[in-house]
Amino acid sequence: MDDVKIGEILAPGDDETQERRAKQVQSKFWPTLKRAARYVPFSRDVVAAFYCATDPGTPTRVRGVLLAALAYFVMPLDILPDFLAMVGFTDDVAVLATAFRMIQTHIKDDHYQQADRALADDPDLKSAPAS
Repeated sequence: MDDVKIGEILAPGDDETQERRAKQVQSKFWPTLKRAARYVPFSRDVVAAFYCATDPGTPTRVRGVLLAALAYFVMPLDILPDFLAMVGFTDDVAVLATAFRMIQTHIKDDHYQQADRALADDPDLKSAPAS
């Protein structure tokens, strides 16, 4: 997946776009993560990014980038459809990894602590690879 396409995917969008993405991410994040956990080598970072994106204290542009990446992650049909075994989440991983590099200083210890609690509390995610 080339950088131009990833850049288009990660555009923060206007307030309306961010609100639409936030609703989509809120409703589909956990079920998608449960399906993808064994394919995403940095599940803890993905969950921390979710908490960062839903934190009202996170700057708007950072929230926009994270919501764009997470919305791409939860969409079942993207460049490589997620139902394709083994390869379906590779494009999602590329988008998420790029987003993390762009905003990594904004994911705070508190977001990671929330992620650790969520991962520890959910038996379907306990077997997810550590980041």
